Amino acid sequence: MSWNDLRTGRYSQANTEYFITFNIHNRSSIFEDVKIARLFCKHIAVNEKKNQCKWLTWVLMPDHFHGLLRLGEKVQLSKVIAELKGTTAYKINAELGRKGKLWQTSFYDHALREEENRKNIARYIVANPLRKGLVKDIKKYPYWNSIYL
Repeated sequence: MSWNDLRTGRYSQANTEYFITFNIHNRSSIFEDVKIARLFCKHIAVNEKKNQCKWLTWVLMPDHFHGLLRLGEKVQLSKVIAELKGTTAYKINAELGRKGKLWQTSFYDHALREEENRKNIARYIVANPLRKGLVKDIKKYPYWNSIYL
């Protein structure tokens, strides 16, 4: 599926919640480096403030990111994601002394319906490190947060 196929039908609505996933280019495990993972995590709060949105739940995996995002009144979904990916790519590349692509071009989004259980979705997102066998107890995984858990 091409990037344009993913964008077809993408609709951004104020105050709507979206399940988001985006990947590192070529799925390399760049976030196994603690310093780089922390740098990315720091920018989640920066992204919220700059775009007046809220990352309700998120987890940073070695090669990708999952999040539950609530848009604010005036910002478009693509702008929030582009800003987070663009800023972190610039900062991480500078930290590593490299140039080039960090993130895959596209991202996955699913607008949550009213009847969908946010707590269950948050649990699914946060349980990623458990399912991948990175830790046996989520309390031991440092790169996640959730208002629901």
